[in-house]
Amino acid sequence: MAKRDVLRLGPSGANTIHICVDMHWMFAEDTEWRTPWFDRLIPSIVAITARHPERATFTRFIPARSSGQGAGMWRRYYERRSSMTIDRLGPDIVDLVPELACFVPPATIYDKHVYSPSTGSDLHLRRREKLVGTIVVTGGETEVCVLATALGAIDWAFRVVLVTDAFCSSADETHDAMMAVYLNRFGEQVE
Repeated sequence: MAKRDVLRLGPSGANTIHICVDMHWMFAEDTEWRTPWFDRLIPSIVAITARHPERATFTRFIPARSSGQGAGMWRRYYERRSSMTIDRLGPDIVDLVPELACFVPPATIYDKHVYSPSTGSDLHLRRREKLVGTIVVTGGETEVCVLATALGAIDWAFRVVLVTDAFCSSADETHDAMMAVYLNRFGEQVE
């Protein structure tokens, strides 16, 4: 897989926003969902955010408060993953890490209880109202919430730019496989 350093469609322009996916303590601390590459991403994400903090949105995956909460399969999920609930981890676990929290405001925070920020929300409509054309995606994880964020943006016809040194996974194998999918299967929508 060749690295693509040049944006195929040219510079992203003033109608670009940055969505930073799930860079909060739940994935930085020693939890079941710890992302080993988390700390390596911070400098790149800080550099991207610092350029236009007013165009940045930080999504936060908010788990169920306690085991057995949630609808459908999410209920079952939190029965099996009770160690990852707010009651077990404490409410601070969903706080952004300080290196990124300092950008809020003007950056915004968007909380979600599922992988995608586009599901069950009007986020895509608010983006359209602001004439957003391009969404730059950073954060974690490559094959879960980053994927869901990218697919939502693709479905709503946004140009998607993935910053390869600013997103990560818990496993190299699935990260690499997902990178191949992004570049080969979504090559028209994703740069």
